Amino acid sequence: MYRTHRREFLKTSAAIAGAAAVVRPAVAAGTQSPSDRIRVAVVGLGGRGRRSHCDALQQMADQNVEIAALCDCDENRMNAAAEEREKASGKRPALYADYRKLLEDKSIDAVALATPNHWHALETIWACQAGKDVYVEKPASHNIFEGRKMVEAARKYGRIVQTGTQCRSSPKIREGIQKLKQGVIGRVYMARGIAFKLRAGGRNDIGPAPPGMNWDLWLGPAQEAPYNKLAVFRWRFLKDYGNGEIGDQGVHQLDIIRWGLELDTHPTRVQSMGGSLVHDDDEDTPGNQLFAAEFGDRRVLVQFETRNWMTNDEAGMGTKYPFVDQRNVVGVIFFGTEGYMIIPDYSSYHTFLGRDRQPGPSDSVPGAPMMDLDQFQNWIRAVRSRNFADLYSDIEEGHKSAALCHLANIAYTAGRTLQFDPVKERFVGDPEADKLLTRDYRAPYVVPSEV
Repeated sequence: MYRTHRREFLKTSAAIAGAAAVVRPAVAAGTQSPSDRIRVAVVGLGGRGRRSHCDALQQMADQNVEIAALCDCDENRMNAAAEEREKASGKRPALYADYRKLLEDKSIDAVALATPNHWHALETIWACQAGKDVYVEKPASHNIFEGRKMVEAARKYGRIVQTGTQCRSSPKIREGIQKLKQGVIGRVYMARGIAFKLRAGGRNDIGPAPPGMNWDLWLGPAQEAPYNKLAVFRWRFLKDYGNGEIGDQGVHQLDIIRWGLELDTHPTRVQSMGGSLVHDDDEDTPGNQLFAAEFGDRRVLVQFETRNWMTNDEAGMGTKYPFVDQRNVVGVIFFGTEGYMIIPDYSSYHTFLGRDRQPGPSDSVPGAPMMDLDQFQNWIRAVRSRNFADLYSDIEEGHKSAALCHLANIAYTAGRTLQFDPVKERFVGDPEADKLLTRDYRAPYVVPSEV
């Protein structure tokens, strides 16, 4: 489907010792019954991996789930996480600085990936090829080409791949989406997502990598660059490693929008504009961004907006209905012919009906929890059933939701409205925009055209 760097990859791989192990590890059996212990490795031990992933998996110990290994290219961070897990479980996990070595461990059944976005695709594809199931953080991919390759790998190797868009596991949001589809606010004609987050910018901080940090492994598929502390701590806002605010926070809300509007295909027309309007910094993704998308003959419009500094609330979100972090205004508004619905966090919904906006059906979980445990439990159930249809956030859904973020960023970079072919996953008559569907990969960390 894509003309990528396959030729360069074939030339380079022949010269790399052990290239077969790098590109396609041996396939393991990987079939579990409900009574079998599932041994999971957590990869990437920053905030999400060290806290959310490890804590959720630890809570599943009584369900025969074990954190069997930890992996991070920063050995100091990895050792600190290992001490925490040993204290919590009484057993120290195996430790791997190099993810490729972890994949050679046939006792590991599955991996939970909480690494920066630019690593998601290659780690997922390698894991599928090694016969291991995958939980991969959002957004699923760093670009559209990668997302499709992840789906192909999951299907080819029969692996269970869950994306970390955990709103799909929220019982309250699931209830709200069901009511939306039943017509609680009439015919839904538009959805708007927002991510107004009080974020400061950052400056490059270049120097030698600290002891214990393997910078080459951190860079992985990205191009060679000197160690940069800004990249390590704010990679989300550097386009070589992340996808900006719309890819970090916005993918949750765009996923809810796709779900609520039953959008099972990519948009056909997209536009985006914005920029760094507040901070004078070295981050190269837009702090303020507007995005709009149309979907062929579907009578719906999708909008999204990010802001990274002082802001008002919207539809009560951020004041009456605060997000997890009350400084921020985040959520989704569905507009219908009979009213509107808001989903202001990870675990609630509220409706307002008629011209007077009378309160309608609503429900919430106190504290607006992020539902990480529910999402991991859904993944483990599917790992045991071996049926990817049991997943709330299968990689196909993750790819389509991430693609909205990627299309927004491509339209922003191109500076013009773009027409997109949702079947071919290419732009219509626009080879310049097509170049932004993928990236230049650094051997041997190449996402292959054939998985």
